[in-house]
Amino acid sequence: MKKYQRSKMIRPLLMCVVLCVVSGSSKPTEKKSRVHDEEPLSLVEHDDRKNYDYDHEAFLGRDEAKTFDQLPPEESKRRLGIIAEKIDGNKDGFISEEELKVWIKSAQKKHIYDSVEHQWKDFDVNGDGLISWEEYKNVTYGSYLDDPQADAEYNYTHMMARDERRFRVADVNGDMSADKQEFTAFLHPEDHEHMKDVVVQETMEDIDKNGDGFIDLKEYIGDMYTAEDEEEDPEWVASERQQFSEFRDKNKDGKMDKEETLDWILPSDYDHAEAEAKHLLHESDANQDGKLTKKEILDKFDVFVGSQVTDFGEALLRHDEF
Repeated sequence: MKKYQRSKMIRPLLMCVVLCVVSGSSKPTEKKSRVHDEEPLSLVEHDDRKNYDYDHEAFLGRDEAKTFDQLPPEESKRRLGIIAEKIDGNKDGFISEEELKVWIKSAQKKHIYDSVEHQWKDFDVNGDGLISWEEYKNVTYGSYLDDPQADAEYNYTHMMARDERRFRVADVNGDMSADKQEFTAFLHPEDHEHMKDVVVQETMEDIDKNGDGFIDLKEYIGDMYTAEDEEEDPEWVASERQQFSEFRDKNKDGKMDKEETLDWILPSDYDHAEAEAKHLLHESDANQDGKLTKKEILDKFDVFVGSQVTDFGEALLRHDEF
């Protein structure tokens, strides 16, 4: 079967999924994907020619973006005005690129916090304020542990071993129980410095098919795209081959080692929030003075929040923050 994803979509779409755990389930219901790249600002494609959905989620956070999607335009603008005033940290009447970046990062952190809170109650079975490895293992792999032969679709033994390895790295004090901070590092390792090695290790294990400890060009391309018989490669594949040879393989030995893989999946020189702040500024700065007024933001409210009139609009008008 052909696997096809444009390169620009791989980060942040394919490489962002962390733990595929279903609340209340006693086993994983689908194969767990590796951590790959930092937590994305949005899971949708960033293509303004189609819509501004990526910008909405990056600016508001995913849950809040869903709420705004249900609002009539006048209410959407009203709430956006309140948000604009909050973003203006120094209260000088203008919103700088830095203030936008800070806001976007806070929205991202809120999403991560909400994700951890949502899953916490499922795994802290005894309610002691900690999640032990045994609790996590039993909730996630309970059915498999009870009957290992019942589901042979995935190698749950391997998946469980990977989870335990990541849990041990996240467990800073080594007591095999995670507090909120440690559990956050476990669920979102891409955001924690001490978790980077395990992120790289998981990535290389998945892509390094020949097990030589490196990612060669064939493995790199094969992770994104598998051609059918006699099928001509799309143009973006040629572009990725060039990216590999010119930028990924820094020492020009034909393969990526651990350091090169780290630089690929967690680049230190690229900040998603900063890039999005620049994009929003570019889209909305009518007088090109390098900063935004509340009016400029409201004039481009569709870029920041969007809205649509629905039957649920009135019910969503009541919100503590607004």
